[in-house]
Amino acid sequence: MSPGRAALLVAAANAADLDLLFRFVDGRNHHQAETHSIGAALIAALLVWVAGRALHRPRSGALALASGAAWLTHLLLDYAGADTHPPIGILALWPFDSGYYKIPWPLFLDIGRTLEWATVRHDVLAVGWETLVLGPLLLASWRWRRPSEA
Repeated sequence: MSPGRAALLVAAANAADLDLLFRFVDGRNHHQAETHSIGAALIAALLVWVAGRALHRPRSGALALASGAAWLTHLLLDYAGADTHPPIGILALWPFDSGYYKIPWPLFLDIGRTLEWATVRHDVLAVGWETLVLGPLLLASWRWRRPSEA
């Protein structure tokens, strides 16, 4: 995979959290709303496909699907995390449904949104736990990649 494609997929996987910037627009908490949804992932995939077609890139459909899937990984991980910041859960099925969804037994810890020492300590612990849980999956993906990518 080219570095540009890898960068696009990393950006797609993290773009759902751009909603944190909306707080500066109107002061409301928009986090885990529309950008944390299947609808947003579909829009992102469509934009990548349209851009690929406009630039006459081969395999723009495959890259669009990969971008949408990368966006969905963010939703899956947020869905699997503890959430103590209302509204609780993610607006996963927007625009098809307006309900917020949360896993009943969270796998990951909540992430604090302040720079207070207790919050920073907790966030370091949360990142450590996520690394312990997800690190083996990353290592396995490197180990079992196709020979042509080695």
